[in-house]
Amino acid sequence: MSDFNRRDALKIGAGAVAGTAIVANTGEAFAQAGTELKLTPEKGAKLRVLRPSKFVQGDETVWIENTKKYQQQTGVEVRVDNESWEDLRPKSAVAANVGRGPDIVYAWYDDAHQYPDKLLPLNDVYNYLDKKYEGWYDIAKKFSTRGRNQISVVLGSPGSKMVYRKSHLAAAGFSSFPNDFPGLLECCKALKAKGTPSGFALGNAVGDANGWCHWLVWSFGGKMVDEKDKVVIDSPETIKALEYVKQLYDTFIPGTLSWLDINNNKAFVDGQISLTNNGISVYYAAKTSQDPKLKEMALDIEHANYPVGPVGRPTEVNLTVPAMVFKYTKFPNAAKDYIRFMMEKEQYEPWQTASIGYFSHPLKAYEKSSIWTVDPKHTPYRDTMKNMLWPSYAGSLGYASAGVLADFIMVNMVASVCSGSKSPKDAAAEAQKRAERYYKV
Repeated sequence: MSDFNRRDALKIGAGAVAGTAIVANTGEAFAQAGTELKLTPEKGAKLRVLRPSKFVQGDETVWIENTKKYQQQTGVEVRVDNESWEDLRPKSAVAANVGRGPDIVYAWYDDAHQYPDKLLPLNDVYNYLDKKYEGWYDIAKKFSTRGRNQISVVLGSPGSKMVYRKSHLAAAGFSSFPNDFPGLLECCKALKAKGTPSGFALGNAVGDANGWCHWLVWSFGGKMVDEKDKVVIDSPETIKALEYVKQLYDTFIPGTLSWLDINNNKAFVDGQISLTNNGISVYYAAKTSQDPKLKEMALDIEHANYPVGPVGRPTEVNLTVPAMVFKYTKFPNAAKDYIRFMMEKEQYEPWQTASIGYFSHPLKAYEKSSIWTVDPKHTPYRDTMKNMLWPSYAGSLGYASAGVLADFIMVNMVASVCSGSKSPKDAAAEAQKRAERYYKV
């Protein structure tokens, strides 16, 4: 964890927004005019920000630089705590329940929907950014909206793609990455036979395991809930997905049942595996390394979209980071203004660039960012949020969906079949019962 504290008193620039005055929950008024927003931070404001620890150094470095810049412009003192991925969610929940802690949390997925009554509505910031940056993608709207309010502002998505060694696939007889499930299975079998296997995380990993396990089940038409929020995970479609994944798992390197989000990165960089699902962080680590062998590996790394399953369309879900402000904050205007500031082009694009596109954007205007075309290996990550589904697809977001995700029901179902502890039929039945506890059936 790292803390940052600094205060430099400079006058904040004034902005106006949209012709009419709107009163926020705090009682502070702000005005709208075009695409400008004025949120005057409270006198003597001090903020504590909790965010995920870095997976690529550029993310943290430029985030701190942008935070310094904000302090210099506003005089607001900001402390940034970078929390481990697995600890971020429980620490956020504790803060919500006890009513004290960080003012702002950059959390995971639909965490905001676990305690929406504890959060400050962010409609003003959300609407301002929506108008200025060509609109939010639908998935960002879904994560942010609760009833008539926006309870979060989505920062972006550490998007996941298939990450592989081009030369190893070629040695296994594949000139390009497979785009369907039969091809993926044959590719993984061939990689194992060559001694360059694949490996996908199956521990309770916030990002990687959730990402590929949901994608796999959805690809066969399985769902945790339907459009009416009825639990339907125990289905023929889910069982077919689990039968497939058992075959896929048999090609993995040993040990993936306990892998968290860091393990597949390490295994890939160490040369233990040739294929996994991941963000651009593996490529970043190799490309920026001072080790000649890793720099050479970077030339061999490629990225591809997930194969399309029997449903015939992409079914990807990706780790998403929403910014939330707790109602207990003493400085609501400063908190909202900090979130706005970090989403502005002057800060957002340099931050994206420093992390070579590790975070895919939620606002359409950032499709044009040069980071996506300066290196063709970045490009597959550009449309992450444009195309992705949400974790409780095809149902709604709420207390139940957030609880099911936080309890790793989908991941545990897949892992239990891969480990051989349960048959596909028994694993689906258990997942059904676990999910129904949250959906109050």
